[in-house]
Amino acid sequence: MTQSQATNTASRPAGGRLAGQRVVVIGGTRGIGFAAAQAVAAEGGEVVVASRNPGHVARAVAALGPSASGHALDIGDRQAAAAFFAQVGPFDHLVTTAAQVLRKSLLEADLDEARASFEGKFWGQVHAARFGAPLIRPGGSIVLVSGISSRRGLGGMAFPSAINGAIEALSRSLAVSLAPIRVNTVSPGYIDTPGHGGAERSAVLKKVAAAIPAGRPGRPEEVAQAIVYLITNPFSTGTVLDIDGGHLAS
Repeated sequence: MTQSQATNTASRPAGGRLAGQRVVVIGGTRGIGFAAAQAVAAEGGEVVVASRNPGHVARAVAALGPSASGHALDIGDRQAAAAFFAQVGPFDHLVTTAAQVLRKSLLEADLDEARASFEGKFWGQVHAARFGAPLIRPGGSIVLVSGISSRRGLGGMAFPSAINGAIEALSRSLAVSLAPIRVNTVSPGYIDTPGHGGAERSAVLKKVAAAIPAGRPGRPEEVAQAIVYLITNPFSTGTVLDIDGGHLAS
């Protein structure tokens, strides 16, 4: 937890906005997902994290504290997703941040890899909503995660653009069909996470910083703040909330 997070946590009323509530975070062991899990825990919520890597799950649960639990899960596997939610049982809010996307142009991409991207990010969120929604208690919500490539043409991002656009369309439809469960989407811009790793990471982030009004890439905890807002605001549903440092405006 950063110093600013600790200060904010200390200034909140005892118990927090999510005290007594149970939140499932898919992809909750690294990057945006882990930051979301931390933010939920800071608000007094019980956190259940899930991701593919058992080692990452164990480390996340240890860091989140005694109110946290975790499961190894490939959310792109429909049967595994159904079994996971059956084991978890009733809860209050669902956050899905797991993502594996292919950053290659249409003509360069391996189409099997492109299909796997859809399986992981789009169908993974479909599975989470399909099997999680029946277990969500009254007053609960679902927060999906897309990305600004859904509405901004970016080179080499044909498949993430299509996946993110599909997630946002899905979210708006589910806000109607699953009501009174609230369904929203957070759409991050360039966020400084391990997901932007590799030799080109520094160059990409520096280029983004120079091009957007915020003057820097985002941080996972800033996206997590938006996720908690959507969880706790009872009048927010069918919303796509951009956390992009002004990228779409520039």
